[in-house]
Amino acid sequence: MSQPAHGWRSHYALILLLLVYTVSFIDRQIMSILVQPIKQEFGVSDTAMGLLTGLAFGLFYTVLAIPFGRYADRANRRNFVAYCCAAWSVMTALCGMATGFVSLALARMGVAVGEAGGGAPSISMVTDHYPPQQRGRALSVYMLGPQIGLLLGLTLGGWIAHHHGWRAAFLVMSVPGVVVALLLRFTAIEPRRGQWDSAGGSPAGAATEPLGVLLRDLWASRAFVRITLACMLMTFVGYGIGIWTPAFLVRSHGMSLQDAGVVMGLIGGVFAAAGALTSGWLCDKLARRDARWRIGVPLLGCLLTLPSGVAFYILPAGNAWHIGSLVVPHAVAFYLMFAFTAVWWSAPAYAALAELIPAHRRTSGMAIFNMIITLVGSGLGPLLVGMLSDVLVPQFGNEALRWALAIATAASFLLGIVAFIRALSPYASERARPVAAPQPTAPLSPARA
Repeated sequence: MSQPAHGWRSHYALILLLLVYTVSFIDRQIMSILVQPIKQEFGVSDTAMGLLTGLAFGLFYTVLAIPFGRYADRANRRNFVAYCCAAWSVMTALCGMATGFVSLALARMGVAVGEAGGGAPSISMVTDHYPPQQRGRALSVYMLGPQIGLLLGLTLGGWIAHHHGWRAAFLVMSVPGVVVALLLRFTAIEPRRGQWDSAGGSPAGAATEPLGVLLRDLWASRAFVRITLACMLMTFVGYGIGIWTPAFLVRSHGMSLQDAGVVMGLIGGVFAAAGALTSGWLCDKLARRDARWRIGVPLLGCLLTLPSGVAFYILPAGNAWHIGSLVVPHAVAFYLMFAFTAVWWSAPAYAALAELIPAHRRTSGMAIFNMIITLVGSGLGPLLVGMLSDVLVPQFGNEALRWALAIATAASFLLGIVAFIRALSPYASERARPVAAPQPTAPLSPARA
C-alpha cells in the first residue's frame, strides 16, 4: 500500500492544534498567577486554593475524559476539539465574573468539562497526520502549548492583574480560545484515522468495543502501566510547582505579581519551550538507533532536573540581579535549567504510547492516560502542596511554601527516575512484537502493539 501523503495541510493543522493546547493551558494555569489576589479577596487558606486550582478541576476533567475520548474515536475529532475549545473559553470568561469562592469554583469546573475533550483527540490527530519516525518532533511542537501558555498566561496575566485586577485577566484571556476554535473548525482537515499504521485505519466495529476490553488490555500492558506511573509523577510535580511557584516568588523573594509573571512566564516559558523542542529532536534522533530512547530521554530529563529544581527552591533570598526595573533572584539561574529539562518527558512519552496503542482505540487510550495523570497531577498536585505548606507553617512560617515545593520536587523526580527505569524493558519488548491486523471480535491489546 502506498504511503499517505502529508505536507502543508498537516503542518497547518499541527499549528492550530498547538494554539488550541496553548489557550487551554492559559485558561488552566492562569490561576497560578492569580492565587494571591483571589486568596486575599475571598479570605481563604492555601488548602482551599489548592482545592480550587487542583481537585475541583481534576475531578471533572477525569470523569469526562473517557466518555469524551470514546466518542472522539468514532466522531470527527477536528469538530469535537473546536467545540470543546469554545466551551472552555466561555467558562474562563465566567471565572472573571465570579461573585464569590463558590461561583468561581463552579466556573473552574466548567473549564475542566471543556478541556476534558481537547487533549486526547488532538494528540490522536497529530499521530495520524505524521508517520512514526516524525512523531517525536511533531508532538514536541504540539507540546509547546504549555510553555507558550505559561509565557503568555503568566506574563500577560500578571500584567493585566497588576494593572486591572484578577477578573480582567480571566476576561481578556478567554478571547483567543474562541478565535482559535473557529479557525480549527472551518479551516483544518481531519486526517484519516490510522493512515500511517500497518493496519491502515480503523477496523469495522472498533467504535463499539466494550470499555472493559480496552481497560483490561491497557492494564495488561506493563509498558503502558509503568509509563503512566512515571508521567503521573511528572504531572504531579508539574502542576504543583506551576500553580504555587509564583506565590513562592512573591512570599519568599519579595517579588511583585507582575515580576513573578515575567520570571515564570517569559523567562521560564522560553527555556521550557526550547526544552520541549530539544526533547522531541533527541527522541526521534536517538530512537532510530534504539527505540528505548523514547523512555531514555524522559529519564535523562529527570536526572538533570532533580538537582536544579531542589536548588531553586532552597537557595535563600537576598541576592539578585537588577535588569532595569526587574529584580531577578539568583535562584532563578537554577530555575532556567529546571524549566529546560523538566518537560523532557511529555513528547517522548506520547510518542511511545502511540506505538503501544492501535489507531482504532488510540483516542480512548490517550484519554485514559490523560485522565490518570490529570487526576493526580492537576487534581492532587496543587492541593497536596498547599496542604503541606499549611502543615509546615508552625515550623517555617512564611517560608513554609518554599519547603513544601522543595520536598514535592525532590520526591517526585526521584520516584520518576525509578519509574522510567522500570518502563524501559517492557516498552522495548512490547513494541517489538509483530502487530496483527485488529479484528472487531478480538481487539488488539496494546501489549501486542
